[in-house]
Amino acid sequence: MCLTPKIIETINSAGRLYEVGGAVRDRIRHSLDTLGNIDQTRFTQFQPEEVDYLVTGITMDELAKLLKQFGRVEVVGRSFGIIKFKLQTAKGKFKTFDIALPRREQSTGPGHRDFAVEYDPGIPVEQDLGRRDFTVNAIALQIKKSEGRRQNLELTDPCGGVEDIRNKLMRMVSPNSFAEDPLRMLRACQFAARMGFSVEQNTFKAIKKNAELISTVSPERVQQELNKMLLSDQPSIGLWLMQRSGMLKAMLPELEQGADVTQPGGYHRYKVFEHSIKTADFAPKTLELRLAALLHDVAKPQCREAVEGGAHFYGHDKLGAKMAGEILARLKYSNQIIERVTGLIAKHMFAVPETGKGLRRLISKTGLEGLDDLIELRRADILAQGMEGDTGYLESFKQAVKEELGKKPAFSIKDLKVNGNDLMKELGLAPGPEMGRILKQLFEMTLENPKNNRKAYLLKEARRLRKP
Repeated sequence: MCLTPKIIETINSAGRLYEVGGAVRDRIRHSLDTLGNIDQTRFTQFQPEEVDYLVTGITMDELAKLLKQFGRVEVVGRSFGIIKFKLQTAKGKFKTFDIALPRREQSTGPGHRDFAVEYDPGIPVEQDLGRRDFTVNAIALQIKKSEGRRQNLELTDPCGGVEDIRNKLMRMVSPNSFAEDPLRMLRACQFAARMGFSVEQNTFKAIKKNAELISTVSPERVQQELNKMLLSDQPSIGLWLMQRSGMLKAMLPELEQGADVTQPGGYHRYKVFEHSIKTADFAPKTLELRLAALLHDVAKPQCREAVEGGAHFYGHDKLGAKMAGEILARLKYSNQIIERVTGLIAKHMFAVPETGKGLRRLISKTGLEGLDDLIELRRADILAQGMEGDTGYLESFKQAVKEELGKKPAFSIKDLKVNGNDLMKELGLAPGPEMGRILKQLFEMTLENPKNNRKAYLLKEARRLRKP
């Protein structure tokens, strides 16, 4: 959804309306033909996920007054020169647009959380674009008509961003870009991973020069960019750039330590770090699985012990879970994500059970969703070894799980055919440790044989297990 023709006409009656940033970049990326020319039809028909607007030649108060005719206006970003404009959709929901005035800004304060901003409707659009991070994001599209009726592509491109999009190149707008906001270095790696772009030579040199500054950025901002990178089609592209530039050492030193750690013994083609980032590539595109894949071997440098013919890494799963928890807490991930990721890492060396009881016990410990994720993590781990390892047994394992589920066994005490109320009523037991002990032992009996999960049988065993 974009601004309506009437809103566009109203804004342009007082000032000039532009589409800016990633929306313009993505329109161009998706509309280039084989000769590198912009196909106007594909350009206008492309629907970006998010659209940011810039308005020149009108004050914030005047702009807010115009917009109030059409929807809700929240001047929540007055100090930044930004209006949150909420427009009601046909379904009755509200779509929020960021509409900004041109500005100059510089990051200030610890963690580069704050910015000194000067906004002025008289600032030329070219000057506003000059404060942006990369040339591919420093392009403005003047909007005179609705997207469906636009006849001419009036692009303002003072930094050569269109040409860099053609060449799939990330180039900094200013030599001071990374000193002004070090997060831009991580954003360069994230964009490279998401769009398959290369980083221009001088830009990469500037990242290497400023790499340590990433440690001054707030963890919340770092996490946002890391998440976008991990959820790209090939996160290893960005992670390689982070490692080669020195940024990874400043941000995730535990992960960087695996860059020179070999894994001899015939199971691994790659060193620990390269294996880890390839595992992230092969893992399904969910945040928890990608984080687990990236960090599943983070403890291998500490656990490596050379032996004749190779090396082993005993205990790296349990230590890795602990280290991953510390890393994710440092980056301010939620407790829920930390618990899910560390649980996967702690169990990623699981042995495929050979008996029904073992399978039921594994499902009991991991839960069905957890077991599916463990299987996918194992698959990614094998594929990332680079040794054409067999993953076929995982399909057999999944089939065995499906068959076990069809038997509807008890996977937890809650699945038993008796509960605490039954034990109080039939045995006169009071809630407490003894009741818990008996229920646990009854559950063990059903793990041993699912047919034991019958109320009469369990009550009989509960009487036998009760202490005199």
